[in-house]
Amino acid sequence: MRVTSTKSLFSSSPPCVVAIVFVALVLSSADLCNGGKTSIYARKPEKTGDMPLHSDVFRVPSGHNAPQQVHITQGDHVGKAVIVSWVTQDEPGSNTVVFWKENSNEKRKTEGEVKTYKFHKYTSGYIHHCIIRNLEYNTKYYYEIGDSDSNRKFWFTTPPPVSPDAPYTFGIIGDLGQTFDSNSTITHYEQNPRKGQTVLYVGDLSYADIYPNHDNVRWDTWGRLIERSVAYQPWIWTAGNHEIDFAPELGETEPFKPYTHRYPVPYLASKSRFTPQYQWLQQELPKVNRRETPWLIVLMHAPWYNSFNYPFMEGETMRVVYEPSFVKYKVDIVFSGHVHAYERSERVSDIASNVVNGIYTTVKDRSAPVYITVGDGGNVDGLASNMIEPQPAHSAYRESSYGHAVLDIKNRTHAYYSWHRNHDGNPVEADTMWFFNRFWHPADESSASQ
Repeated sequence: MRVTSTKSLFSSSPPCVVAIVFVALVLSSADLCNGGKTSIYARKPEKTGDMPLHSDVFRVPSGHNAPQQVHITQGDHVGKAVIVSWVTQDEPGSNTVVFWKENSNEKRKTEGEVKTYKFHKYTSGYIHHCIIRNLEYNTKYYYEIGDSDSNRKFWFTTPPPVSPDAPYTFGIIGDLGQTFDSNSTITHYEQNPRKGQTVLYVGDLSYADIYPNHDNVRWDTWGRLIERSVAYQPWIWTAGNHEIDFAPELGETEPFKPYTHRYPVPYLASKSRFTPQYQWLQQELPKVNRRETPWLIVLMHAPWYNSFNYPFMEGETMRVVYEPSFVKYKVDIVFSGHVHAYERSERVSDIASNVVNGIYTTVKDRSAPVYITVGDGGNVDGLASNMIEPQPAHSAYRESSYGHAVLDIKNRTHAYYSWHRNHDGNPVEADTMWFFNRFWHPADESSASQ
């Protein structure tokens, strides 16, 4: 697995939009809906409530100054490093990570760094970040953090060696927040029998900015909510609009301050620090070796293809600039969030039109990605339910429900994709598709071709 990101480890510069490029491996036989399908299932559109601060899922771990909000993400370009992050509330405490391979008594140590930040009247705890390097592929590691009287132990498994036919499974979650539905989404993902090994997260994390004074306590509660998953497998982060936290009325003029202090990514590996996003992407896409890492996947927050009336065409100016490159380099899939619902597109492009000329020429295009919106994590804003009618031709499947998705890469040619709504049993697949790789097997996957 190879990961590149526009935002980096220990950097405080604001992330641009977000393109995380995965080049993995994979299979196919598709079930795309010709003409589009709107699910007959629709969750009632009422807003869900945030869980109260005393909820069990927000509980602070026992022990003096115990590490909390533990999370990991990939730490390099090729999957041989992990960034471990955590918070200690009362004092800095130990900044050491002790780690060892399963069935081994040989323990190693590595030191990280600690930082704090202020936001309006809030002062963070002590935020630790530590990189574990030179890991072996396909290996389970245990790691310990904290002082002796409040030590905590976790584990993770590294990905397989970079190979065109190495299998790997991603979970996809977005716009989560910290409501009762958010908790349901995480639970369903954890219990899904098609186990994800890494989560691709498409933006909008804690929604702390919707509280009075951008209450950063809600960054702490969110970190404790997701710890049960992200302490054991990497979540790859994409920033959304709710991570901006730009509030000059509060004296806060540094965009993305809480997010960048808490959720580092390995930007140095892709040389993306301070690089304007367009320039970075034009340099990055040609570097992807599709013979070594066949699957090219892009994450961003606001979708380009969306058949819900709100938000509508918010990504249009970005689409006009970037879509020709996505088609040229045969991106396989684009995952996004922002729209609080689920939608999957056909393989289409619209590279002849823009917001100025008024031309709208969306056409089926085998070189184009499939665009999937997974902004249905459970946020407090509620579901998007006002759909454009009739359903546009580019829209293959849409549903106003909460849930998560799983992408199961099989080999260089095929990947199996499924979306799971929260109101079904864990094994139920509400929407599925076999993906054909654009480089190795660029066949038509739509249902019309079956």
